[in-house]
Amino acid sequence: MASRTPRSKLTRHSRHHEKQPRHILAEWPARIRCSSAKRQQLLALPTLRSVTAIDVGEDNFQVEVLDRSARVTVVVDFWAEWCAPCRALGPVLERAAAVRKVVLAKLDGDANPNLVRYFEVHGIPAVKAFRDGEVVAEFVGARPAAEVESFFDAVAASEADALIAVGDESSLRRALELEPRRSVAAVALARLMHEAGDSTAGLEILARLPRSVRARGAAARITLERDGVPSDLAEAFAALAAGETPRALDLLLAILPAAGDRSDELQQVIASALNELGVNHPRAREWRQRLADATP
Repeated sequence: MASRTPRSKLTRHSRHHEKQPRHILAEWPARIRCSSAKRQQLLALPTLRSVTAIDVGEDNFQVEVLDRSARVTVVVDFWAEWCAPCRALGPVLERAAAVRKVVLAKLDGDANPNLVRYFEVHGIPAVKAFRDGEVVAEFVGARPAAEVESFFDAVAASEADALIAVGDESSLRRALELEPRRSVAAVALARLMHEAGDSTAGLEILARLPRSVRARGAAARITLERDGVPSDLAEAFAALAAGETPRALDLLLAILPAAGDRSDELQQVIASALNELGVNHPRAREWRQRLADATP
């Protein structure tokens, strides 16, 4: 069962304030007979959480979750201290992460309301798996251990990774069958369709991921290119294709104020490029301000 929260933020409420259970170690002298020295050794052992989980917040979410998820699945546990289901689920998540190629990140919702709003967390515990900077799977509420294990099996390094690396049409289609929300696969497949002359099929693939910044940016670019790359965008799009994202952003932002009826699509392309670079890029704030200034 999930603890419901207001739409805007997690809040403390009197009914959630409950006495914290005593840690089992505090009761050991009455439960079993062990020496004080032995108890100190046990207390000194690293806990499972210290080995398998990292704490994240608004100051390090970009690096520890979004950037890291390009290399390995990161599962984020949105929780709060007052939430009893969160406390019950936490150890189950940690045991599942400990034996898989997955990073578990713990995010205190009370301390990070902006992230709670951005990722539309309305009840906790909320568990979201990130790959390539975006959510690929999620669930809400405490779940039995077997269900949690199945969830981690599904999001850990998988067959889809190898298929995306191959990159041909059949491999990308199979990757999307395995992981329908995998935006990297969807964008790559849509580009193949577009370049083969079937832009409509490419846009249909991307339309299945309306919440993906990457997919929206790719769809906007295909829309702009559908009748041939406009001359004023050719240099910027060539820079994007070459991986020269900073240069592409400078070119696109210079064009945006006079973009006219192409403004919406250009904004989506720019937003996607900014998302790829992340908020820690030294020029991220400058580019975002220029985008805001040019947006009506």
